[in-house]
Amino acid sequence: MLNEWRPGMEKIKLNVLGISYSQTQSGAYALVLSEEEGSRRIPIIVGGFEAQAIAIELEGLAPPRPLTHDLFKKFSDSYGIRLLEVNIHKLEEGVFFANILCDNGDHQITLDARTSDAIALALRFHCPIYTTEEIVEKAGIVLDFEKGTGMEQSGEESAPEELLEKPEKSVKRTIYPGLSENSMEELKGLLAEAVSNEDYEKASEIRDEINRRSK
Repeated sequence: MLNEWRPGMEKIKLNVLGISYSQTQSGAYALVLSEEEGSRRIPIIVGGFEAQAIAIELEGLAPPRPLTHDLFKKFSDSYGIRLLEVNIHKLEEGVFFANILCDNGDHQITLDARTSDAIALALRFHCPIYTTEEIVEKAGIVLDFEKGTGMEQSGEESAPEELLEKPEKSVKRTIYPGLSENSMEELKGLLAEAVSNEDYEKASEIRDEINRRSK
């Protein structure tokens, strides 16, 4: 077990690099975090629901009904509670542990959270994500996309054994045929329909087609 983060310890800021399918665990995804000032990456295995919650925010999609993390954000905003930062503070038997630092204007409180949930909230609150040098040293890798890179795998919310494809800005999606044959107006209608049906995989693909044509 790596030591937990303690006040005074140097913190390393992380950014969400992207998400891709895990090639080692069926139905799971690899969330990849990157050092803001450095080349090391921390891959974390997360479940499908958690991956969707993160990917939707990365893609800028607005679900017709709030997901759990969106509801938490609206609830917090309504009561003046801010999420100040997320800390990935412990790595034990391959599993990452995190907490969130909240402030209601009068005092601050630290809450335990699953790493995937904490990151999904960090994206919605636009707050920083930190970890320790010890964790990055242990779990971090330097990805060489030209040569391929091996990684360590463990349980859920852990470092995968291998991530053979370059991580994307969102979950790797199925290519829906026929989109290139639709007009822009038809694509916008299909996008609205996909979001309304909560088919975010299809919505992301349609949105990418719209963006490609807009360039």
